[in-house]
This record gives sequence, structure tokens and C-alpha cells, in this order.
Amino acid sequence: MRLLTVRLIISLIVGVMLVSLAFSYYGVRAERRRLTRDLDRQADDLGESLAENVEPHLAKGSQKELQRIVERFGNREHLDGVAIYSLMGTPIAITPGLVHRLQSEPPVVNSAITGGRGSGQLIKSKGSLIHVYALPLHEKDDIVGALAIVHDATYINAQTARMWRQTFLVDLVLVFCIACITLLIVHWSIVGPIAKAAQWMKALRTGKGAGVTSVPDIDLLRPLAREVESFAQSLTAARFAAEQEAQLRDAAESNWTAERLSVHVRNRLGKNPLFVVSNREPYSHAWRGKVLEVVVPPSGLVTALEPILRACDGTWVAHGSGEADQEAVNQQDSLRVPPEDPRYTLRRVWLTKQEEEGYYFGFANEGLWPLCHVAHVRPTFRDSDWKHYREVNQKFADAVLEEMAGTQNPLLLAQDYHFALLPRMIKKKRPDARVAIFWHIPWPHPETFSICPWQRELVDGLLGADLIGFHIQSFCTNFLQTVDRTLESRIDWEHFAIHREDHRTWVKPFPISVAAEGETAELAPASPFADRGTILRELGVDALFLAVGVDRVDYTKGIRERFQAIERLMEKYPEYQSKFTLVQIGAPSRTHIKRYHDLLGEVEAEADRINWRFQTGKWRPIVFLKRQHTHKEIQKYYRTADLCLVTALHDGMNLVAKEFVAAREDEQGVLILSQFTGAARELRDALIVNPYDIEKVANAVHQALVMQPEDRKLRMQHMRRVVKENNVYRWAGNLITELSEIRLESPGSAEVGAGLGASAD
Repeated sequence: MRLLTVRLIISLIVGVMLVSLAFSYYGVRAERRRLTRDLDRQADDLGESLAENVEPHLAKGSQKELQRIVERFGNREHLDGVAIYSLMGTPIAITPGLVHRLQSEPPVVNSAITGGRGSGQLIKSKGSLIHVYALPLHEKDDIVGALAIVHDATYINAQTARMWRQTFLVDLVLVFCIACITLLIVHWSIVGPIAKAAQWMKALRTGKGAGVTSVPDIDLLRPLAREVESFAQSLTAARFAAEQEAQLRDAAESNWTAERLSVHVRNRLGKNPLFVVSNREPYSHAWRGKVLEVVVPPSGLVTALEPILRACDGTWVAHGSGEADQEAVNQQDSLRVPPEDPRYTLRRVWLTKQEEEGYYFGFANEGLWPLCHVAHVRPTFRDSDWKHYREVNQKFADAVLEEMAGTQNPLLLAQDYHFALLPRMIKKKRPDARVAIFWHIPWPHPETFSICPWQRELVDGLLGADLIGFHIQSFCTNFLQTVDRTLESRIDWEHFAIHREDHRTWVKPFPISVAAEGETAELAPASPFADRGTILRELGVDALFLAVGVDRVDYTKGIRERFQAIERLMEKYPEYQSKFTLVQIGAPSRTHIKRYHDLLGEVEAEADRINWRFQTGKWRPIVFLKRQHTHKEIQKYYRTADLCLVTALHDGMNLVAKEFVAAREDEQGVLILSQFTGAARELRDALIVNPYDIEKVANAVHQALVMQPEDRKLRMQHMRRVVKENNVYRWAGNLITELSEIRLESPGSAEVGAGLGASAD
């Protein structure tokens, strides 16, 4: 650092000196020219008046009179003398003091005679500087000679020398000041912050700074700071994982982390490439002014699949829906992600507005979504939507096949109900590929699914996969029953496998979950009670008890029924009026679909009706927050609420329930959970309710509020253990294990193929 400071100061001194000298040089030259012009002007004025006296005597040839005139002007200040020259340049009369100084004709004399006008020149003579100004002498209109006026110009050199001395002194003071200021700047802006950063890194290295990943302020080195911060986060995560692993070994337990999942994937896949297909992309791009910004949409799927793709340098194929996505890709519509540490490839597929409208909003969300959820909303099926659904599935399949070109034995994980046809499309072109699809929503009973006009095509498309995953066993059973009634096939109920056209498809449950405990430890507030006070002040509500609900505004989530249960609570237990508030975080979703648009208005109207009935002063029973919230914002509510209401009418899993449990490191809070969610199969210590039974839901809220702290703690401990042991990394690990152990059968040999190996547990 000292060497850097010395180099910086020397460079500044040299630079300032050179710049100052350059400016001084031009300043001295300008001053010299100014003084010379002044002499020219003075000599010209004197010469004009003197020429009028000289010219008559020159015409008469009176040399004595001319000599007398020049001698008379030899004693003026700064005037060395006057000389008169003939047309041939011979001196006719000259001041005696100039005889030895002007031994030859000055060039300006000849210039004045030939040019017919006056001109001046600085000349060095006998070690001194003189200024000679010559102007022509006339007889009538003819030039007959020249008059030279000579000034002592040594004061010009003295003036310029004085300017140089002043410049040197000014530069010396300036350099000293700059050196001092530079030392202060280096100390305050570089040395100090770097010293703090060094202490911070030492604390991280020694383990004293665990959990603190914010870099000290080093704005001057901001790009380096960002890299150091990423490094610190990785180091903290690695230390946490190592400590956690050590604790688990000591307790003879086994927990899944992102690091363990990465190692597991590398061991399982080896050199076999992995491809993931989903409608939603893990990263999108948008313009913020003139800056291209990366947007990370909140998604549990990204949390689960990113460690897999990072570990094997895989490829994620997704719909490029960001406003600036096309500006961020290369000619192959791809880019490397994550932006700060590229580890895998994101391939974007472009859809027209008509394709997105028909495939996603139409067939997928107005058809399959209500069909698979028992929420009593009639599904809508249109020929045009089905056409777009097939075309988009083929477009994604073509993109996947293009990415697979040149690879051997690839593995594909397709995600959700948007791609029911894709497994068959891939398998036809690449029979060497192991293909899995995970269906993230419920699979209905066969009678319900038969409503779909294209049930045979959908089921056949899914059976192109080697492995189909659902959240719970009952969905697997429903699917096998649907296959049994829809297509000609042989079903192995003992092993949950389907044999069709010399191909075997395994159907298994993989309950999805959330990140392991401690993944979001940095979001924990200093005090849940202090954080609750902040939340209530921001909402402008006074309340003693706080409940939270977090959902997309969707008819499957039971939000209106939840509000009605709060209304019944106020009626049945009036002591909670002015004391209990439900904060409903409702992210608008698919609002240009009429049913969703209408639902948003219905939910708002229901909240307003109940609030109008009960609210007093700064209290109201329901606060409806109608906007998207970040994960960090939601965590505050999870950590501070007395209870969380998850009252979905039907749901494949519902990760909100598990997120709430994972967030409660204080082992407090009560979860009220719908019996129609997949999570209810695992979180048995929640208060399980029928969301349609408004009375029972209201009673469950009352039970949660009066529950003894010991009971709350015991229930939360049991649920946290379930979430911790069966986290999202175990879900991904089990899925990869099952897929990698599938033995691809040659035609005709499916019946003798070995079963799947043990799970990753």
C-alpha cells in the first residue's frame, strides 16, 4: 500500500508539473508577444511623427541635420537610438550609441523598404536584447530610405524570467497541497476501507464473522467488492453446510443441502448431460432506464433445480417472457447463468402472443388447471387452444432436441402440466434419452379427467416419459386408473409401472418441499415482536394478534372462504374484535382471464364488506395486500405472525405451509392447514381443517390463539423436523436418483427389465 501511495503521489506531482509548465510556457509566450506588440505600437507612433521631420531633410540631402535629429532622440527612456538608412541599406545617420550595436543592416530595414510598411523585430546584440522597428521614408510617392527606431528590450527577458519564478513557486505550493490531499484521500477512501475489508475477511476466515456477508464500504473498488461479497456468501454457505453436516454425523442423521445435492448429481450423472424444461425461466431481463437488469423471479423450482444444473453444467429450456430477454441472448437464443457466476446454459424459446394466449392462458390454465383442481370451476376447452398447446409443445421439443444434438444418453426433466405432450415427442426422436416429467398439480379421478376432449393424446404424451412424478401417492393412483380406462396398456400395480408399446413408464410420488433450515437465516429479524410492531405501523393497524395468509389470487386457494371464517370468528368470539387482524398477501395472477379478473374483485369486495362491518378506529379484521411481495418481505410476516392460514380448496402440495414452518426458528406460531393439500399428508401437527366448513375454520383460529406455548412449540418442532429432513434438495435428489437408475429397454424386453433402485434417501 505504501508503494502504491508513493507511486500515486509521484505520478500526480509529475503530471501536475508537466501540465503547469505547459500552461506557463504558453502564458510566457503570450506575455512576450504582448510586450513586443506594445513596443511595435510605441515605435510606430514615434516613427510616424519623426518621419515627417526626417523626410524633408533626406530629400535635400542634409546629412548634418539628419544626424542632429537622431542624436536628439538617443536619450529617451528605453530608446537606444534612431538610425536612418538609404535605399541601398547604407546608414545615413545613426545615434552614436548604436554604432557598435548595429554593425549591419537589421533585416526589418530591408523588409520596410521592400514591403513599403513598418515592421518590428527582437534582436540579440552584444549580449542584450533590443527591439528594432523600421518604417519606410518617402519622397513624394517613392521610397527613398528607412527609419529604424531601436528600443532596449532587456526588460522583456526580465519580465518573462519573473513569470517563470512565480510559476515555479506556485507549482511548488500546488504540488505540496496535492500531495497532502492525495495522502488524505488515499487514507480515507482506500487504505481505511481496505483495512476494514481485510479485518472483515480475517473474521470470515477465522469463523468470527459467520453469518455476516455484507462487505464494508469500499465504493472505489465496487466491482471487486461485489466479487468479494459473492465469495463471502459462498464461504458462509459452505461453512454452514460443513457445520451442519458435522452435527448430523454426530447425531447419526442425514440432511440434504445444495452442496450435497451437487455432489450427488455429479456422482449419479457422471458425464451424462441434464436438460430441464419449464414454462417459467430462472432468470429474465428487463430495462431499468438504459440499464439491462437481471430479474430473478421467486420460485421454489429454481431453488431445487439450480444446484443440479450447476453441478453438471446442464441446460434449462424455458419461455423467454422478459421484456428485454431477446437483447441478452446470443445467436443460438442462449446465455450462461447465473450472471455473477455462470455455471449452466439458459435456452430461451420465443412464443407469439397468440401462442402464449392459447397454450398457456387458454388450454393450460383455463382447461387443465380447473380440470385437475376440485374447485368447482368449469374447465374451458377450445380447438384453437389445443392447436396452440400442441404447437408450443413441439416448439419446446425442437429446442430441446437441438440442444441435445451431439450428446449421448441425455437426461430430461420436464416440469408441470404445460408439457404433457413433450415426453412422447422427445422419446420418438431420442430413444436413448431418459425422460422424466413432474406434474406439480393434482391428478383428478378418471371420471373427472375424462371431461377433457383430448385425454387420450395427453395421457399418451405423458407415457412417453420413463418416469412420471406426482406429489402424493393418491395422485399416482388416480393417474394409473386414468391410463387403465383411457389407453390399451398393461399396468403393474405392485410396482406402479405402465407397459405400453414396448416401453415402461414408472409412476412415483415425490413430495416437493422448500429449502433446508438456515437457508434464509440472514433474513431473521433481531426481534419478532419489534418486527411485528414495524409491520403494524406500516399497515396503519392496531392489533394484538396477527395472522397471515400468502397466496396467488386463485379460485383454488380458498381466500373468500378464509375471509368468511374470520367474519365468523368475530361473530362467535367477539373478544377478538379490535385485537385480531389477518394480513392476506394476495399476488394478482392471470388477471386477463375473466375468471381471475372477476375473482380479484370478489375477494376485494368480501374484505371490504367484512371490514365495514367490524372495523373501529385504526383496527380492521382483514388487511388485503394486493401486490407481488418479495421473499424477504414475506419472511417478516412468517416470522412474526401468531398463525398462518393455508385453506386451499385443492392443492398439489402448497409450499406456503412449509415456508411458514421453515421460517419459525423461534418454534412458535400455529399452522392451520387445509385437508385438501398435499402438505396435509406430511404436516400432521398442523390444525387440519375442511376449508368449506367455515365454522370449523373459525374454531381452529380460536384454538390456535388460546393454545398453550408448550403445545405450540412441540407441534412446530415436529413439523420443522419433517420439513428439514424432507427438503427441496432431497426432492431433487430422489428424482435424479430414480431417473438415473432407469434401465432403458430395447423393444420387446420391457417385461424383464429390472425395477428401479433405492431412492436417494
